[in-house]
Amino acid sequence: MDKLMLARIYPWQQDNWRQLHGYIEQRRIPQALLFSGAAGQGKRHLAEYYARTLLCHAPLADASACGHCVGCKLFDAQTHPDFLVIEPDEAGKAIGIDKIRQLIVKLALKPQYDDAYRIVIIQPADALNTASANAFLKCLEEPTERTCLLLISEQPSRLPATIRSRCQKIDCATPARDLAMTWLQQQGVGEQAELLLNLAQGSPLLAKQYAEQNMVQLRQQYFEAWLHVAQGKENLLAIAEQWQKQEKIDLAVVLLWMAGWVADIVRCAYRVELVPIVNPDLKNALQALAERLDLKRLYLFYDNVLAAKSQLNTQLNKQLMVEQLLISWSQLNRQ
Repeated sequence: MDKLMLARIYPWQQDNWRQLHGYIEQRRIPQALLFSGAAGQGKRHLAEYYARTLLCHAPLADASACGHCVGCKLFDAQTHPDFLVIEPDEAGKAIGIDKIRQLIVKLALKPQYDDAYRIVIIQPADALNTASANAFLKCLEEPTERTCLLLISEQPSRLPATIRSRCQKIDCATPARDLAMTWLQQQGVGEQAELLLNLAQGSPLLAKQYAEQNMVQLRQQYFEAWLHVAQGKENLLAIAEQWQKQEKIDLAVVLLWMAGWVADIVRCAYRVELVPIVNPDLKNALQALAERLDLKRLYLFYDNVLAAKSQLNTQLNKQLMVEQLLISWSQLNRQ
């Protein structure tokens, strides 16, 4: 947890903070808040900023944390007894019922500090399985003293309606493009900032992460492999095995790229100049594909890519899924 970063919120979070600050100022702290929005918006950062403020013993005039009291020091050291985080043991796994049972036991006790709050962050909240979600509902239906539950989710629709309905909503929207671009430039992201922001679907934190990971160069490697499959120059089974292992890039990102390539091929085919393509650096190759592919079959392939992406969190055999996509892509280029 970066103390310097927690000392401020991101520029695009001002409206969200005004809503949260209003709760503090009116002394009407919601029992549960649901922070939702796409990846890379800073939802966890905003939730922790709010948590740090609630746990501060001497908040400043603007309701932000002082940074010097016992509460702030414990929070910064990640040892605050009244700050709990519930998350899966591994990324992509469910939050099991045992974690929620342990949480219920802890919440039965009073907070360590008098007249202070106890904060629980649950991320991703949509990782609660059926059993753990039902158990967690008890926390919402029978709230304990001075407890604030902060749920964070990129896919709030996957949460049971019974949970969503009991939470106040904090919608972390994608920031305006000029604001995101200005922030990226301030972070030292250079000439590729605009392309990275496209790849991150407008999420500035994700774009910055992509810059640090040389994502443009990695995407180029995947795109070339995709073209080679179309040309029959690569063993698509070997490519599928490599992609599903997620050694370099998460498969969800690869499928998102693939969907973007297909969408850009369609734009090139219809010469939609008013809507800029997502991958301008690949335009020549995408234009060449647009001139020879059957668009009706391409639409079907696009639907299959989106369907595959939506099934990544299921028990579906991922290698088989990628193989089927690449076989379809290969066949599409041969007809």
